[in-house]
Amino acid sequence: MKPSTKDTVKGKAHEVKGKIKEKIGKATSNPNLEAEGLDEKVSGKIQKKIGQVEKVLED
Repeated sequence: MKPSTKDTVKGKAHEVKGKIKEKIGKATSNPNLEAEGLDEKVSGKIQKKIGQVEKVLED
């Protein structure tokens, strides 16, 4: 698997995991978990975007 594909997949996984943590944090009134989920979601989006940029540069 190409590094760009790995970054895209890992980024999407972190994004989904972050969304889940964020929703659980909201549901349980846990601001720390909610913030952690938001951070992970944003970092996942960034990693996914890096993978997309790498793919463009590979071609």
